[in-house]
Amino acid sequence: MKICINAGHAPDGNPDPGAVGASGLRESDVANEISELVMFYLQQAGNYDVLLVQDDNLQSICDQSNNFGSQLFISVHCNAAENSAAQGTETFCLTELSESGKLAKCIQSQIITSMGTVDRGVKTDRFYVLRNTDCPAVLVESCFISNEEDEALLASKQGKDDIARAIARGITDYVAK
Repeated sequence: MKICINAGHAPDGNPDPGAVGASGLRESDVANEISELVMFYLQQAGNYDVLLVQDDNLQSICDQSNNFGSQLFISVHCNAAENSAAQGTETFCLTELSESGKLAKCIQSQIITSMGTVDRGVKTDRFYVLRNTDCPAVLVESCFISNEEDEALLASKQGKDDIARAIARGITDYVAK
């Protein structure tokens, strides 16, 4: 199975690092580290051909996924809010009653079960990458980089590894159904 993993925001944070935590932790760096680990775990599981894409151009991301022939698309991000008390995990899809919705539920469930983060649920939105990929697509907001507790999780090697393992398990759960 061909899977595209998109690490949110620009490579090396230039020109767009995405959200930045109080400690200076950048979303683009965290998303890339988690995405590389997801790719590693999927490759270890076997039967997965994984393309990792990190680009500042949304159309380029979708084109790379579509040209690769991706059968699943997962975009990895960190959330942020003006209210620093906001925390937790949410996974977005275009519509819940779809293959994308099923994939989102599998990934969300694995992250919440294994990480114990606040369950903000599966939500729908019309993000560009969800609308313009030719396969089931989700966008994972792993944790809030603007929340002190979530940021500490995102800053830790173990935290990123645990999130990546949960995303990979969510993907394999979806494929097994």
